[in-house]
Amino acid sequence: MRAHKPVGTYLLLWPTLWGLLFAAKGLPPWHITFIFVLGVIVMRSAGCVINDFADRKIDGSVTRTKNRPLPSGDISTKEAKHLFAMLIIIAFVLVLFLNIQTIALSVVALFLASIYPFMKRYTHLPQVVLGAAFGWSIPMAFMAVTAALPAWMWLLYTANLCWIVAYDTQYAMVDRADDIEIGIKSTAILFGRFDVTLIVLLQCITLVLLAWVYYITNLPAMSYLGLLCAAALFIYQFTLCKSREEPKCFTAFLNNNWVGMAITISIALAYVISE
Repeated sequence: MRAHKPVGTYLLLWPTLWGLLFAAKGLPPWHITFIFVLGVIVMRSAGCVINDFADRKIDGSVTRTKNRPLPSGDISTKEAKHLFAMLIIIAFVLVLFLNIQTIALSVVALFLASIYPFMKRYTHLPQVVLGAAFGWSIPMAFMAVTAALPAWMWLLYTANLCWIVAYDTQYAMVDRADDIEIGIKSTAILFGRFDVTLIVLLQCITLVLLAWVYYITNLPAMSYLGLLCAAALFIYQFTLCKSREEPKCFTAFLNNNWVGMAITISIALAYVISE
């Protein structure tokens, strides 16, 4: 479940909070917030379990993952499947406390989360599938709060998708040499020598789309400081990734937690101050 490595949970949590804050135009109902926060923890854990199950035969060949519980033999595949089923049941029970439209959307979330770990065998774009899965909490948040999906919400979803592809490409750059050797696909391999350039492009698109959402929703000028902070962090990540050294690429990936936090704080403060 990788509970000892919470950055993945945070990276799923921040966009979920974006969706809740924008949908509620301020602080969302506490019970919906509680369900979504707990759902983030449970679904990220389930995603880690199914990912490790899918990669159990190849993780042992990758330097970074060879000591994970399944390839190391610490747990069995049967135990992993039981844990995944338990987590999905918990997530399903949580979503039952929301409206029927959100329950319907949760089926899509489960589908995306379940197929993502297997996509790296068939396409060089598994990061896009991850982005679609991670970002699905945004339409679910809108549906839970407003029972509607405004057209501009998809701008927020797309911004998050671009951000995820960018940071998960940084993550994939860490394993690129091993992935090429064992035949695993990723955007880091697909982008090749243009990897850093395309990461920067995706980050710029993320900022432009978020600025557009801020404008559409009439957030005050001070809220754009959050985007400036995110831009500064992206520049810092560029200085790390341009050398393509694996430890620095991993540091750049981890730094995205602060990007998500800065944006979340800017949205929350904008609504709190305007109330």
